[in-house]
Amino acid sequence: MTLKIAIQKSGRLYDESIDLLRKCGLKVKNGKGQLKAEISGYDAEVLFLRNSDIPKYLEDGVADLAIVGENVIIEKKANVEILENLGFSACRLSIATPKEMEYEGVSSLNGKKIATSYPSTLQSYLDKNSINAELHVISGSVEIAPNIGLADGVCDLVSSGSTLFKNGLVEQEIVLTSEAVLAANPEAMREKSDLIDDIVFRVKAVLEAAENKYILFNVPNSKIEKMSNVLPGLRSPTVLPLVEDGWSSLHTVINRKDFWSVISSIKKEGGEGILVMSMDNMIV
Repeated sequence: MTLKIAIQKSGRLYDESIDLLRKCGLKVKNGKGQLKAEISGYDAEVLFLRNSDIPKYLEDGVADLAIVGENVIIEKKANVEILENLGFSACRLSIATPKEMEYEGVSSLNGKKIATSYPSTLQSYLDKNSINAELHVISGSVEIAPNIGLADGVCDLVSSGSTLFKNGLVEQEIVLTSEAVLAANPEAMREKSDLIDDIVFRVKAVLEAAENKYILFNVPNSKIEKMSNVLPGLRSPTVLPLVEDGWSSLHTVINRKDFWSVISSIKKEGGEGILVMSMDNMIV
């Protein structure tokens, strides 16, 4: 059975989705401009869809897997399974108001008009905070709504905040945070479990590699034990003797968050010739 994977056909998610598939060993044949493309040497094909349509296609079984923004799944209330957070295309759904508007907390939104492309998510947030506001659903450039008198504020996706700034808006409330996720149709998880499990395995290997660095360096043999104790590797570092007597090369993997502190310790203890390499995949 062919596995059908849906990704955004254009926009911020497209490039990173294709890159993730590539790192998973899944090369998409001529994806640009097509609605469907095969994956070389693998029983799968990619469907290129509008991001907002993906949750419904996934729920209905047109697609088995999807790389999609979590915010869209929440907005559409789709009955799908989120398998992995992917760590890219991070954003937040926020409420913003004109900089000249007096704002004293979420209660300031009572009786206001808010333009948004995410009415369901926004309404849930307003209900939770007992706010009565009028929603104007817009599918295009939401940020312009206050400037043309359509709304008193907006609720839209924010990444850097530059678009809000250019339109004279100030971010006031974060409704939710979101990133790209790998999601699946529940029925497909049963019927195509082997293929889906394999994709998840590959994705986890890519995500694990993204959080780690492979390092190797030279150290005097007299300091191998001490150096091994400061390295937060998977188990213990690999030790390889050098041609030069009394020296060895240590190889290990360190997490990105520990990187600079570990490098400093290596230098302090006399490590030399430190080489740092990124990894495409890491299987633990």
